Amino acid sequence: MSSIRSLLLSSLLLPLSALAQPAQQTPPIEAADTAAISRIDMAALVECRLGHDEFQTVLPILMQPLKAVSIGWQPLPRANMFMSEYRLTQPVTVFGHRTDHLAFSGDAAFAILDLPDPRVLARELKLDEGIDTPEKVMLGKEVSSEDMVDPATGRPTGIIASAVLTVSNVASHPGRTLVGCSYSRYQEEPGQSETDRDAGGANAGNAKPAGPHRADPSQQ
Repeated sequence: MSSIRSLLLSSLLLPLSALAQPAQQTPPIEAADTAAISRIDMAALVECRLGHDEFQTVLPILMQPLKAVSIGWQPLPRANMFMSEYRLTQPVTVFGHRTDHLAFSGDAAFAILDLPDPRVLARELKLDEGIDTPEKVMLGKEVSSEDMVDPATGRPTGIIASAVLTVSNVASHPGRTLVGCSYSRYQEEPGQSETDRDAGGANAGNAKPAGPHRADPSQQ
């Protein structure tokens, strides 16, 4: 249980260095950026049906909110300092629930649903590992874990691309459920076999997303 708890906490983190981006360091808005973002299926992104590359495509809107405005999204006031929130031009359907409210935190994309009890959706998605107390729910599982291959050589790079699906609540959004996917890459542990990773993926015990220490928005 402690390992899945660590994985889920890591999947909901935001690098503290990303909380502020000085205006002079902000890149100009490029038409190619907005066009690429517009092509991303946001429901699929939230449901862990896409990959790390697609998640990277939407990162420009987190660094520069005007990019979100340029595709019709409305940046929302920050109720939680660790999440960037947006109102979409059209609702999306995520696991059967309609919403126009998305949030991003670190390497994760979330839909914010009008569901008072996250356990209901967690049961539907068969997510039963993590944290479940009267006040706090954060349940999830690693849904994919793949070796990255060097396209030039066709050989594994030792980097693992992981996707973790989570359902949680957060104090800053009472009566709401957050469901989302964290897309991360981490270095394979020396001596870890594919069989070991598969076993770890079943209970998320071996997944260790890389990166700096981050703050957990679900604890705010």
